[in-house]
Order: sequence, then C-alpha cells, then structure tokens
Amino acid sequence: MSDIASGDMGPWLSPEELEFVRRKVPMVYVDIVPIRTDEVGQLESIGLLLEAQNDGISRALVSGRVLYHESLREAIARHLEKDLGPMSLPQLPATITPFTVAEYFPTPGSDKFDERHHAVSLCYIVPVMGECDPAAHTLDVTWFSPGEVRTPELQAEMSESHAQILRQALAHMAAI
Repeated sequence: MSDIASGDMGPWLSPEELEFVRRKVPMVYVDIVPIRTDEVGQLESIGLLLEAQNDGISRALVSGRVLYHESLREAIARHLEKDLGPMSLPQLPATITPFTVAEYFPTPGSDKFDERHHAVSLCYIVPVMGECDPAAHTLDVTWFSPGEVRTPELQAEMSESHAQILRQALAHMAAI
C-alpha cells in the first residue's frame, strides 16, 4: 500500500507522490525577500539568487515548499539556509505574518504562473545579518540597492511572478 493510501506521507514525498498531490490540491510555499539593513533598520540592499534552471540562468527570490508537519518559521529558516548558507544568520520576526500572499496557477496567462501546480505562497521580508555562501542549486547571491532592483533590466532577469513579489516588497517597505 502506498504512503498516500495509508495516510502516512511523512515530510518528504517521492516524485510520484508529489506529482499526484500537485494535481489534486494547492501546495503551500514561502517566497522570501532577503534584505540587509543599516543600524537603524533602513533598507540598504536586497539579495537575489542567481540560479541555473532548465531554460537558462535567472535571478530569483528564496522560495520553496512547506513540508508536511513543518511550521512556517521552520520552512523559512530551512529555505534561507539551503539557498544562502548556514552562516547567513536570518533575523526571523517574532510574528510570522506575510507581507502578501501570492497564488500561482498552472494555467498559461495567469497572473502568477507555475506549470507544475496550483500553489499558495506566503511572502516574507527577512533581514539577513551574516555571510551568505550560495548552497544547493544557487550559483550566487548578489546584493542590490533598492534603486537597482527597481530597474526593468534587472527585473527582466527574474520570472514575472518573482518580479511582482519583489515590487510588492519594495512598496511594503516604502522603498519604491
């Protein structure tokens, strides 16, 4: 009997189980905008990942799925460590309240598109205090000023979905 049929999925799904679930229910994700601030909390820079994807190299936010029985705080910390390295020292807020919620649909032409599934992503801005050392599939982490991330040229290096979330984060931080 499969784990899905028995009701015991555990934190990790096999590729087949993940594909089955993705076709049936929305998946929960987190999208994270890592930032650096000055001593009084003013935004200095925003970290974007440089990643190799099937369709080329692009810039991205820290992003990933929330696992079964994993808290949002744990998911945020896990994805930041996975992409920025264990010494990035993220400063997670006392209250885990997203600045926005993004909804991805598998329908071409959707505002936020992901051909794999319907996903609901809780979006966070997280200050990072330590040294970032790209890990996993991340080629590099580059820190850009608020002015640099607003440029159409840099946003064109991102998926439109992540560029929209980045613009919302800038507006939320009054950095537009």
